[in-house]
Amino acid sequence: MSRNRLLLVLLGCSLLAGCAADYLNNYDTMTLAAGDSQKANQLLQTVDPYNPASNNTKIEGDGTRAVGAVQRYKVPPAPPPTTNMTVNVGPAGASTQ
Repeated sequence: MSRNRLLLVLLGCSLLAGCAADYLNNYDTMTLAAGDSQKANQLLQTVDPYNPASNNTKIEGDGTRAVGAVQRYKVPPAPPPTTNMTVNVGPAGASTQ
């Protein structure tokens, strides 16, 4: 009987400890963002918070340059030309014996 009673007491303590964990996080405010009301009101009163240039929908650009850039990415460049040259390294007429 004492073993069952001990288990019951441990179960009750663990249940109470689980509820107390949230109670230990006491704050003086309702949320962690409390106190930001002045900043929030300033943002609400801003007439146009965006950059004026963000409304420009006419994108300046040259179409032929854009097509050329796309073609350079699609078509791999030609390999460099091969040369049929023989390069001799060392003094002329020297023989090894």
